[in-house]
Amino acid sequence: MGKRGGFPGGMGGFGGMNINQLMKEAKKMQADMEKSQEELGTKEFETTAGGGAVYVKVNGNKIVKEITLKKEVVDPDDVEMLQDLILTAVNEALRKVDDAQAAELGKYNIPGLM
Repeated sequence: MGKRGGFPGGMGGFGGMNINQLMKEAKKMQADMEKSQEELGTKEFETTAGGGAVYVKVNGNKIVKEITLKKEVVDPDDVEMLQDLILTAVNEALRKVDDAQAAELGKYNIPGLM
């Protein structure tokens, strides 16, 4: 009489890995990922625009920590240029965070995560 239920060949469906071991590995990976995200949140990312006229610093949680403008870039007759420089610098700093996240979390090789 054959086995009822289960998987053919007695492999457990996970290449022989028992479900408890699989769950243990998943919990460890989750803890490692949380630690990586926490560490990334403490890092700071900086960038400039307009040849250093606008400086932006953000943390790994994408929170803007600092914006510095050189006096020469503040021209009341050309506010649009200053706005563009600030947008450029902020977006570049956030892109750096995204790249760091992809590099850090990409090492876990989970399909569909990134």
